[in-house]
Amino acid sequence: MEINNIENLYQQYIEHAQKIADINYAAAVLDWDQETYMSPMGADTRARQTATLRSLAHRFFTDEKYGNILQQLLENKDALSEKERQNVLLSKDDFDKQAKLPAEFVHALSRNISEAYQSWIEARRKNDFSFFEPALTKLVALKRQEADYLGYEHHPYDALLKDYEKSASVQMLDRLFSEMTNPLQNLMQQAIAKRNTDDAFLYQYYPKDEQWKWGMYLVKELGFDLNAGRQDISEHPFTTNFSSQDVRITTRIDENNFANMTWSCIHETGHALYEQGLPYSDYGLPSGEYASLSIHESQSRFWENCIGRRLPFWKYYYPKLKEFFPQQLRDVSLETFSNAINIVKPSLIRTEADELTYHFHIKIRYELEKELIGGSLAVKDVKEKWNELYKENLGVSATNDNDGCLQDVHWSHGSFGYFPTYSLGSFYAAQFWKKLKEDQPDIEKEIAGGNLKNVLQWLRLHIHSKGRIIGGSEKICKDITGEALQVMHFLIISKKHILNLKIKNYFCEMGILRQISEYLFIKKRNKKEKPSTYLKMMHGMNRISIFVFLLALLFMLIRWLKHVL
Repeated sequence: MEINNIENLYQQYIEHAQKIADINYAAAVLDWDQETYMSPMGADTRARQTATLRSLAHRFFTDEKYGNILQQLLENKDALSEKERQNVLLSKDDFDKQAKLPAEFVHALSRNISEAYQSWIEARRKNDFSFFEPALTKLVALKRQEADYLGYEHHPYDALLKDYEKSASVQMLDRLFSEMTNPLQNLMQQAIAKRNTDDAFLYQYYPKDEQWKWGMYLVKELGFDLNAGRQDISEHPFTTNFSSQDVRITTRIDENNFANMTWSCIHETGHALYEQGLPYSDYGLPSGEYASLSIHESQSRFWENCIGRRLPFWKYYYPKLKEFFPQQLRDVSLETFSNAINIVKPSLIRTEADELTYHFHIKIRYELEKELIGGSLAVKDVKEKWNELYKENLGVSATNDNDGCLQDVHWSHGSFGYFPTYSLGSFYAAQFWKKLKEDQPDIEKEIAGGNLKNVLQWLRLHIHSKGRIIGGSEKICKDITGEALQVMHFLIISKKHILNLKIKNYFCEMGILRQISEYLFIKKRNKKEKPSTYLKMMHGMNRISIFVFLLALLFMLIRWLKHVL
């Protein structure tokens, strides 16, 4: 085929792909409105409207003419640039997937998702899972049907997992969660044993209006462009976009829990910065879309944990925070604040969990979804199974449904398979953070000075600007860091951060003589403590250092006395 014809065909492809994007983003606007400003009585009509738009987008996506364009371009792929070739290949994969789903199924799924969301909202208001159970039962049945349409080799859940992370499978995630459980449990127990910080000040009264002002200040400081987005309130924080020029984030405010809004603002801004960094010129094409949900979550968890929970960030922003809440934080030092926001303790709410116990929240949801989609768990038994797994993994159990199986919005969206990307994203984030510090050794000093621009520029260069054509999550990780995903980087970084933080605080609150006595074990030891080999070695080296120091001090004192006498 002649070059001019190829160029014309590629332009037809762009125009068709952008029409699909127009329809999908129009539906996304309605979804956003449903979760922020829509009147309760508009729910039925909204379900109809979104179902119509999703069906129309599916019709455009599976149009035979569009399929022929993609096929012809692939047959002449040597005439395309690398970027064009990747766009067409990815679009053809999407086309083949959409073609497996019947139009009537797409319509039914969309309508049921809208209805399920409203049921979830009602159940949340009444704090009663039974109001959500019928809608969730229908939705689980539809998602099992979707898995059958898409096809799978080993487990039906595999088909849904790949919608969020192509490399994910039950086999891969079973292995991942199995391998991470013992190291995380050990690290968690060490952190809990070191805990001696009171975090009660985080649960004082923080007025809603002041929290909102603080949140808006924070998202702007992180780099969120409010000329290309906005922040609102919703039942559950989320990020959506209608292009890279219009990105919406939401948060929620608890006047008796400072952490609730702050961490949701940082987390969602991480998502939003990724969306705003995608190339607008590639609107509607894979080169203008995010790479995967694991990479997307790596961006939110990067900002939330690697930046937002670390001391360098708060060296600059804690004085700013005290300007918003002078009374609440009047007697709280930076060190106390930093330790409090990093306390490791089992809890009920995923979005408020520390960076270690968080992954047990994800593991629990993964196990539940795997059994729901696999057919070994009925929806009516979810509440009981939820509490059983929480007791087993974290030693806690919900006393009400809002703190238990109703806390997440994901199931009402039909997002079965999403949760594992939170853990995968956290592990990728740690590896990216390690690489960033290698590339820019002074980055923590810059952060402590309030300069976050170089952090964002590094992410823009390596991830945001590349779109989906950069490759899958594993390839992205290897291209950026030089190695495949290694959970050990997350464990090492977390261990250094959490344990050193606790030890530092521990020493700050003791006098020098007491420190020496504790290291020499003059104080009676707690027989229940079982420190790891690593900690034993560390304490052993410290004791040797103290002995050498004391001997040197004694020697100097004797010499001084001889001189004086």
